[in-house]
Amino acid sequence: MGNMPFVWEGTDRKGNKIKGKSMAASEAAVRADLRRQGVVPSRIKKQSQGLFHRGGKITTADIAIFSRQLATMLAAGIPLVQAFEIVGNGHENAAMQKLILAIKADVEGGSSLAESLGKHPLYFDDLFVNLVESGEQAGALETLLDKIATYKEKTEAVKKKIKKALTYPAAVVVVAFVVTIILMIFVIPAFEDLFRGFGADLPAFTRLVIDVSQFIRDKGWFLAILIGAGFSTFFYFKKRSKALRHWIDRVALKIPIIGPILKKAAIARYARTLSTMFSAGVPLVEALESVAGATGNIVYEVGVLRMRDEVSTGQRLQQAMENTDLFPNMVIQMIAVGEESGSLDDMSSKVADFYEEDVDNAVDNLSSLLEPMIMAILGVLVGGLVVAMYLPIFKMGAVI
Repeated sequence: MGNMPFVWEGTDRKGNKIKGKSMAASEAAVRADLRRQGVVPSRIKKQSQGLFHRGGKITTADIAIFSRQLATMLAAGIPLVQAFEIVGNGHENAAMQKLILAIKADVEGGSSLAESLGKHPLYFDDLFVNLVESGEQAGALETLLDKIATYKEKTEAVKKKIKKALTYPAAVVVVAFVVTIILMIFVIPAFEDLFRGFGADLPAFTRLVIDVSQFIRDKGWFLAILIGAGFSTFFYFKKRSKALRHWIDRVALKIPIIGPILKKAAIARYARTLSTMFSAGVPLVEALESVAGATGNIVYEVGVLRMRDEVSTGQRLQQAMENTDLFPNMVIQMIAVGEESGSLDDMSSKVADFYEEDVDNAVDNLSSLLEPMIMAILGVLVGGLVVAMYLPIFKMGAVI
């Protein structure tokens, strides 16, 4: 029988009343588990699965917060199992709560933290697991968790910044599209009926808009299904075809304005991950494998894996970076200084700080640039429809 969620209340060794949640196979197992922790249970109750599963999916932000909470508690001297108990019971997201308590149960069962995290690859990637394993082997788990938490927070901040910059333009474009469709389906036909009584030829622009409106009314559903099927097919193959993802990532890097931001973000993630891995004592060749997956762009991922192969044969990291033709000269020179001075982690961190700030500034500039541009497009689109409908009225007025 699998583990089930239980809620319990009891008293600790000092006589304080405490309560919490645990994952176990039975009530007896929960009771025995609590007694091992020095808790005398007064009430144990099975929690309904529906309530436990409610709470949405686990996001990368949840994992970042969890990393920081765990790092803080271990640094404060709280034992690992108790830290999991506190973090898990205090989490609002039930899915995250279940994940944390499942990891806690594995650790209590004798597994190392790295092994327990490795059982959930959807939420804890190789980078996370490798760093935790390094921390456990070196006896400095709280220090490594602090580095992981900082790394997650920095990468999440960059992602949020880019998403925030693109959310407003996307929302305006969607609203403009919806408004245009409404005008085409409901407003233009009313004007069309009015113009029929004029008994005169309509201006070419007005005729064009009316024809488009007629087409949308007649073929709209077919067009919507076609577009929906096109997007579904695209995302289906995007998930399954590495060649397509590679092509999309390569094209994305060449898009004006947006491309340079994506490139800077990839370099920031590369440098931040390299700094975190190297400072944790992970060998460079092994570190580059995790760095490749963390760049967030297949072009950079393939480039870093090629660098790993070159470094493994004795090539210097600086030379391997130059060979990829993906990194600016400043980044290569700073990495070279880091290699020569034995402070690769510190130099990589400085590169990451510079490019994260650069991405922030570029995204702010992008937002400032896109707002007036989108308003102009919206004005031309909606204004054009209005002008098209009033042109015949102006023409009739001029004749009169």
